[in-house]
Amino acid sequence: MTRAAAIARGLTDVNARVAAAERAAGRPAGSVRLVAVSKKMPPDDVASAFAAGQRDFGESYAQELRDKRAALAAIAPRWHFIGPLQSNKIKYVAGRVDLIHSVDSAALLDEIDRRISSAGAGAAAAAAAGHVQACLVQVNVAGEAQKHGVPPDALASLLDRFAALDHVRCEGLMIIPPLADDPEASRFHFAALRRLRDEAAARPRPHVDLRELSMGMSHDLEVAIAEGATLVRVGTALFGARDGSEAS
Repeated sequence: MTRAAAIARGLTDVNARVAAAERAAGRPAGSVRLVAVSKKMPPDDVASAFAAGQRDFGESYAQELRDKRAALAAIAPRWHFIGPLQSNKIKYVAGRVDLIHSVDSAALLDEIDRRISSAGAGAAAAAAAGHVQACLVQVNVAGEAQKHGVPPDALASLLDRFAALDHVRCEGLMIIPPLADDPEASRFHFAALRRLRDEAAARPRPHVDLRELSMGMSHDLEVAIAEGATLVRVGTALFGARDGSEAS
């Protein structure tokens, strides 16, 4: 089997899992969007998945994203940035992806806003041209010291910061739960994120529309969908394992 055929088969299998999980949860077909985690995979793999019908791709490294965007400009996938984002790498990401999943501080948010404003030649011009970066807030529900994300009790403050800026919009929340072999171990964390989203959404804010929950990977996407995921980030089940990389 060719590499392209293997990726196409993996995509078919994952889409079938997503559809079955939607049905099992009593959710409408198409309510969950698959983000193919293409980090550390070559552009040819992205092109193969795109040819098989996949449109959304997730990258975790800013310069790798930059290079893949250039290599795949002709097909223009929808890019998602899903990894930790450093301020000095924002220039490779802000305004160049459909969705940033990993905003976790006011300082980072301010720099994204500044970068978009500069690219749009000021607030009025940026607004007129639709230069607004869609983002998710990454929440560290489990309080793991080694994980990025805002503590749950700091979420409201960060959402307030979105409301005060003109060139960023918060579309929801994201989580990376503690690593566990048993998919059911993630359920508590997924449910906690959903509750946080529901509580935060009860307070209307400008530039905040918490419709997305980015949660669930190759091994636990069914549990995530049962708990309300609208975006699942799947890499291993599509592309195979990556050397020296965490599961997805």
